[in-house]
Amino acid sequence: MAVRTGPILSLIDFPSDLKKLTLDELPGLCDEIRGFIIEVMSKTPGHLGASLGAVELAVALHYVYDAPFDKIIWDVGHQAYAHKILTGRKNRFETIRSYQGISGFPKMSESEYDAFGVGHSSTSISAALGMGIAARLDHQNDRHHVAIIGDGAMTGGMAMEALNNAGVSNANLLVILNDNQIAIDKNVGAIKDYLADIVTSKTYNKIRDKIWFLMGGGTRYGKNSRAIVKQLGNALKTTLLKSGNLFEAFNFRYFGPVDGNDVVRLVKLLSDMKQIKGPKLLHIHTVKGKGFKMAEKDQTVYHAPGVFDKETGTIKENPCHGQAPKYQTVFGRTIIELAEKNPKIVGITPAMSTGCSLNLMMTKMPDRTFDVGIAEQHAVTFSAGLAASGYIPFCNIYSTFMQRAYDQVIHDVALQKLHVVFCLDRGGLVGEDGATHHGAFDLAYLRCIPNMVVAAPMNEEELRNMMFTAQLDGTGPMAIRYPKGRGVMPQWKTPLQPLTIGKSRVVREGDDLAVITLGPVGNDALSACKEVEHQGISAALYDLRFLKPMDEEQLHDIFRKFSNILTVEDGSVMGGMGSAILEFMADHGYQARVKRLGIPDAFIEQGSQAELQHECGFDQEGILNAIREACPVKTVL
Repeated sequence: MAVRTGPILSLIDFPSDLKKLTLDELPGLCDEIRGFIIEVMSKTPGHLGASLGAVELAVALHYVYDAPFDKIIWDVGHQAYAHKILTGRKNRFETIRSYQGISGFPKMSESEYDAFGVGHSSTSISAALGMGIAARLDHQNDRHHVAIIGDGAMTGGMAMEALNNAGVSNANLLVILNDNQIAIDKNVGAIKDYLADIVTSKTYNKIRDKIWFLMGGGTRYGKNSRAIVKQLGNALKTTLLKSGNLFEAFNFRYFGPVDGNDVVRLVKLLSDMKQIKGPKLLHIHTVKGKGFKMAEKDQTVYHAPGVFDKETGTIKENPCHGQAPKYQTVFGRTIIELAEKNPKIVGITPAMSTGCSLNLMMTKMPDRTFDVGIAEQHAVTFSAGLAASGYIPFCNIYSTFMQRAYDQVIHDVALQKLHVVFCLDRGGLVGEDGATHHGAFDLAYLRCIPNMVVAAPMNEEELRNMMFTAQLDGTGPMAIRYPKGRGVMPQWKTPLQPLTIGKSRVVREGDDLAVITLGPVGNDALSACKEVEHQGISAALYDLRFLKPMDEEQLHDIFRKFSNILTVEDGSVMGGMGSAILEFMADHGYQARVKRLGIPDAFIEQGSQAELQHECGFDQEGILNAIREACPVKTVL
């Protein structure tokens, strides 16, 4: 059943329709878009809070600018739902983040209005600058380029690098800083404090409004009026804020802060700013979760709340009684348990404390946990510095975001054999966030690094024991990767025991075929092995545990005994665990038929984890089919 869109929104399919409205009609349209997002998100979980806060911004941008000729680039994309609704995807919006539906992020292949594909933070300014320079080279000086970046993403080093470059480029670039004082969790760091000073300075804002009035009528006061206003503004900022303006130090013209939820004012302001050439930054203040009481009140929970009641905001969680915990919860509880016994353990996260459950340790041990902001490279080298000083940092980063800190992992940690424990959350297919967020490549990119131990637990007990092992003296750098979601052990809190690094385990004996797995996918393999037993197929199952170093003694035994081997991993088959098994076979002169299951050489789109694992062929059904193909059914018992 289609979701009602309201009398104004029902007339809007593309920005050309939006431009037919009067200014007075825009606030009503914003209310209808907000209601539409709330209704759809209440049934189809997505990123609610940021998109509610950016409705007026999306409307104003498409009212003033001429996309797709003008380029509008949304950083990360959590806030871009209204943009999607206004650019031809209103009637498909109910499919957002669903299997074969529209992406939860801007995506170039999905729409010409999505000027750049995003999903990881702090990329928008760099991309917009590149497009701006390209337009200048193509003599398209009338083309505008707008990068919308949140205050959380502004903490990323890449954003600062882009500002530094853009400030001397003279490109026709507008950066809109969408400041709502929160990413997923509350923002941290000096930039956050600096922006808060600007937003909360009552004296500055009172005088600033007068300067805005002068700027709005600037042409009436002569050709030098803008320069005069700029000088007044600089003096005001320096005097009242006790520092120079950060963005003007990068050679940007700074405007703001202004109310980003006032659509009429935004339209007028953006229309004026179109006439100003060169790099400029507009600082707007918005409310995350705007217009939905519960989302405004608890902005972290309602960043992506899941299914909820659209009237009350009550989140409709499935009962968890008797269920296995999330791997994230096991990590969060276990690191506290370890840290209580080992005073050298500290926790680090780049702005993902709630998602990875390090917030549990932050509450109990605030002096030993560090949220460094959206800065994965810094998080890794910061951890290296702690390790060089005798501490044992557990650096928790989502697998897909660890890609951003690859050089630091190699150069600053592994090369120096420093005792850093990388806990790679969201390893494998993560589901609805799609291609930008799958942790597909970590096994391949980590196993080639010297000195690095790479491990993946099959269940919660194994995760606890791997974490316990990782903090023991002499371990060196170690990466433990685990998936998003629940495990398989309701009674998960087992006694901690050390593991022998590089030692696998035999889960099930068999004679016809060897199944080698790494990580929780081994549980589906175990079910498949049990099922084919009823068809006369005797399948052995080996949980590799450690991709590096591998259990070569066990692998020799496997290749001596079996001519049919199946490898299964929730990771890229190109260079992953299956590739490592083939390398072992070639290096030692064995001959066997080896079938590899995993994520294929492709970017996998959004859908539930179960749907995507089925598509990739390594769910229980896919494993069953592979076993039957390798070992024809003998007898049906």
